[in-house]
Amino acid sequence: MKQLIAFTGLPGTGKSTLAEALAKETGVPAFAGDWLLGALAPHGVLTGLDRPAFLAMYYDLLSTLLRRQLMLGQSAIVDCLVNAEIADRWEKLAAEYDGRLRIVECVCSAEDLHRERLEGRQRGIPGWHEVGWDHVVRMRSEYPRLGWEGVVVDAVNSVGANLEVVRDYIRRT
Repeated sequence: MKQLIAFTGLPGTGKSTLAEALAKETGVPAFAGDWLLGALAPHGVLTGLDRPAFLAMYYDLLSTLLRRQLMLGQSAIVDCLVNAEIADRWEKLAAEYDGRLRIVECVCSAEDLHRERLEGRQRGIPGWHEVGWDHVVRMRSEYPRLGWEGVVVDAVNSVGANLEVVRDYIRRT
């Protein structure tokens, strides 16, 4: 069965690490919102957009990539913040192609560890910037915990342990 596997959570909670590990392991393509924005930023596409227009463009572009994979009869992984509206939209998209949406919500229950992880990382995304703790605080208010049917993994656990939770979730549902 085709699956859209969405890794969501605040920056620094491990969603990119897990999405990339699962993509490498399964051969399922992974689309990351930050990489998409990094490709657009040098062309001035993002400047001058208000927040609603920016978010509409961002999610429409990701949705187009996901739709294309489903049209080809393939699953897809997406790495970005997801709210209930987007989850509903992607659930309908997956169903349109006889697929299912799987949500993996990444959290970090230890704030000091979360901050340390965020401040210590260098992602090296061409055209994109590293984010600071102030960005996490802002995103926390814009994207409260999803509470969607899916699985929650906590960055206090090892990547291997969290990846095993994700594998089990995908296999059993």
